[in-house]
Amino acid sequence: MTSFAYLSTGGFLKAPAAELSDGRRAHYAVAGVAWDGSVTNRPGARFGPGAIRQASHMLCDGIHPLFDVSPLGHLIDVGDLALPNTSIERMRQAMAPLVDSLLAQHHMVWLGGDHSITLPLLRAYKARLGQPLAVLHFDAHCDTWTDHFGEPSGHGTWVHEAFEEGLVLPQCFTQIGIRSAGERCAREYVSDRGGVIHTARELRGLESPSQLKPVTEGIRQRLVAHGNPPLYLTIDIDCLDPAFAPGTGTPEPGGMSTNQVLSVIEELADLPFIGMDCVEVAPAYDHAELTSNAAANFVWTYLCGQLAKRA
Repeated sequence: MTSFAYLSTGGFLKAPAAELSDGRRAHYAVAGVAWDGSVTNRPGARFGPGAIRQASHMLCDGIHPLFDVSPLGHLIDVGDLALPNTSIERMRQAMAPLVDSLLAQHHMVWLGGDHSITLPLLRAYKARLGQPLAVLHFDAHCDTWTDHFGEPSGHGTWVHEAFEEGLVLPQCFTQIGIRSAGERCAREYVSDRGGVIHTARELRGLESPSQLKPVTEGIRQRLVAHGNPPLYLTIDIDCLDPAFAPGTGTPEPGGMSTNQVLSVIEELADLPFIGMDCVEVAPAYDHAELTSNAAANFVWTYLCGQLAKRA
């Protein structure tokens, strides 16, 4: 389904539009999940998909300078999923059949929306693949809380829920950029269960591929040790320092640079990725489209890396 925001901005990279029912053949597809009903500070991430699409239009012919490929010709945009705005559970229930239909046809990129959309996506991937996933998670926040200010689920609980439901392989769950306030049991939840956390403080001053090699090689080695399970990428744009991404609901100073995130995505492009999302872009708080441009570049770089791997 298409939304008003999608129709007014055009598709990602101006890729051809397609309805869910079209059955148009393309290896890659982009879909928006314009939901922000579980944000805890500033709302507005529902407008993220449109802003990311608009920012992607500056990428001209879409040919990536490192991978030397363009997703154009291999990519469609199915618009924003038609979802209720009533409750998180009804949203997730409505997502399930739409997501399953798209996964049957395409390698998907999902544009959020707040981070609560990742849990139903992981459920759908695990159901389709029949095994838990490795996850690469960029974020300022650990998202491991056991409740959401008294509610059972929200954008800060999805990691805890994914572990509890067996959706992810703990030893292949990597968090990068974590730095927000929180009690130890939440901050160290992933590492206490066998995963790895690279805090933003640990990464200060490390930007180039060679400087970040201990991080990327560690991820690569853990996947090899566990049989190269399918890998999912989730990028909360607030992993970036507010200097690079002011347009988000819960900005946290002391974050990552755009270079750091791009270096990791580029260096790991050959791993067995099955899909990605980019969430928490809230354009009402953006300045000079810094945030939406960063998000569009992350998505574009991911797509080009996956395409180059297939060449």
